[in-house]
Amino acid sequence: MSWPKVSVLMSVYNGERHIREAVESILNQTFSDFEFIIVEDASTDSTPEILREYAKQDKRIHLLWNAGNLGLTRSLNQGLKLAQGEYLARLDADDVSLPDRLKLQTRFLDSHQDVGALGAAFEVIDEQSK
Repeated sequence: MSWPKVSVLMSVYNGERHIREAVESILNQTFSDFEFIIVEDASTDSTPEILREYAKQDKRIHLLWNAGNLGLTRSLNQGLKLAQGEYLARLDADDVSLPDRLKLQTRFLDSHQDVGALGAAFEVIDEQSK
């Protein structure tokens, strides 16, 4: 069995408003050698149903279900235990990644073995995606 190059880790609680755009921004990456670990933190909105639909469509999505709300840090630590990638990428449930994010970050890390962590620039968008 081969391991993915990147494990993308996200935790979500009541994220129905933005979760589709966040998930699709990862599924539509130009770099495809990743697993997408999503920790569902006992949401009370439609987030669980939305995530189930995406998981049915893409085998790279691995859902982890918290029985009760653990909060972001504890949820991410639960998901981290499942990560098998060489690299770990983080995404919040209301983030949108540009299509080349994973490709560019992976390329940089591969060519700079002395770098252990990196960040990225960001753009603030409003409710109308402007």
